[in-house]
Amino acid sequence: MSKGLFRFITVAGPPSCGKTSVILRTIEPLIAQGYKVGVVKFDCLTSEDHVRYQQAGVTVKKGLAGSLCPDHFFIANIEQAVQWGKKKGFDLLISESAGLCNRCSPHIRNVMAVCVIDHLSGVHTPRKIGPMLKTADVVVLTKGDIVSQAEREVFAFRVRQVNSRAAVLPVNGLTGQGNLLLQQHFQQAPQVDSLEGRKLRFTMPAALCSYCLGETQIGEDCQIGNVKTMDFS
Repeated sequence: MSKGLFRFITVAGPPSCGKTSVILRTIEPLIAQGYKVGVVKFDCLTSEDHVRYQQAGVTVKKGLAGSLCPDHFFIANIEQAVQWGKKKGFDLLISESAGLCNRCSPHIRNVMAVCVIDHLSGVHTPRKIGPMLKTADVVVLTKGDIVSQAEREVFAFRVRQVNSRAAVLPVNGLTGQGNLLLQQHFQQAPQVDSLEGRKLRFTMPAALCSYCLGETQIGEDCQIGNVKTMDFS
């Protein structure tokens, strides 16, 4: 690998779909092979996932968005995260998103994008997830051991209807079963040394209304900025 370059991967998915478990089970064999791996964990209000990484011997940095949209918090900090990874001399850096809403889009052009979703969310879920799934390079399906073979096949079919170009990989986050192909994708991720000047694969959710700025009172007089209303006539 060229000096100063390392592999960077964005991993995103809805809340409690198994992102952390999948990452841990996938990087454990890579670490055993001598890879130096780091993780940046983004979350909303609180997270103990960094403890799991630390217990596995993985260098991790945690960031909490607090009152901000976690997607906007992510993109405001991701270049600094990459420079942190470069300074640490990682071979592989993984950013794990907060459990995001279905409109979020934390994927970057020419950076490997992974979306994790679980079978228990329902067979219609792939149609409800936006750019996070539609622009991903790899879609990881978790918790498949809890549903039937027929349900797994239908779910994978629905994913391919939404994103036909992505690799669809079933992975068991508890046992690690199925992670070999995901390891290979991680090892083939594009190299980076900076994200300066790069672009997101899709626009962020639209923002900046009065409620974004702290307004709590309900009423038309309190609604300014980027506001969308329904027609009830």
